[in-house]
Amino acid sequence: MTKGAPPAPAGGAPAPWPLVRSEEVADCRMFRVRRDVAVSPETGMEHGFFVLEGADWVNVVALTEAGEMVFVRQWRAGTGEVTLEIPGGTVDAGDASPLEAARRELREETGYVSDDWREIGWVHPNPAILSNRCFTFRALGCRREGEPSPDGTEELSVELHPEARVPALVREGRIRHALVLVAFHWHATSCG
Repeated sequence: MTKGAPPAPAGGAPAPWPLVRSEEVADCRMFRVRRDVAVSPETGMEHGFFVLEGADWVNVVALTEAGEMVFVRQWRAGTGEVTLEIPGGTVDAGDASPLEAARRELREETGYVSDDWREIGWVHPNPAILSNRCFTFRALGCRREGEPSPDGTEELSVELHPEARVPALVREGRIRHALVLVAFHWHATSCG
């Protein structure tokens, strides 16, 4: 079911729908598909919903001492395009925490490491169909300590862009990944 569900709203706002039954309908390696049946508190009618269950995700806003942000460019199957993104990925079963996953992902995807980490926010990527969370971390003073070691489905190139140039990259449409844009929001609102 939902992780970290907020309390029911007051004052005539919609209420949570009671769950009648839930069943797994597919295991797709990266996620499982679950069919939930819930009852509308307003109408009493049952409705079916498909939910993708998967591991939590992490994103890393990684900044070098020179004020450059570390990016990766990679092909994405969902859009069939090569995208410009910040490092990130899945919290694996072997990761002790989202922070450990963020450290691992930065190192694997870029070869960069940092000694200065801070969690700056988390979101539900799409609560309509996804059950997981995406955590954003900021890593300061990043330095390259080796070559990237991506997994078998990742072909990455690493790019550094001045942090001041990031808003222009977004305006120009060079960065369109919604969770990356959320990470920029957390970064901008947590500085200082």
